[in-house]
Amino acid sequence: MSLEWMAWTLPTATFFVVIALLLLGMTIWELRTPSVARKGFLPIDTTRGDRFFIGLLGSAYINLAWLGLTGLSPWFSLLISVVFLVAVIRYG
Repeated sequence: MSLEWMAWTLPTATFFVVIALLLLGMTIWELRTPSVARKGFLPIDTTRGDRFFIGLLGSAYINLAWLGLTGLSPWFSLLISVVFLVAVIRYG
């Protein structure tokens, strides 16, 4: 029986550490100042956590589409994803 292990490269580890730190930060923020549902440009009432989750999902789809449909550097998709995430959290 052989076990296959994931190759933990620096970018992979950085990605998971950043997501974990963002989740920890959002949890602390929510515990200190509970959010209130509001309506922004998203068609539903959302809390901070909802907007964060929607932003993370959208960022993942942006990155996957970028990698699958273009041959350009993935660093551009990272920039677009961060801008999208910030916009959804702030104005969503």
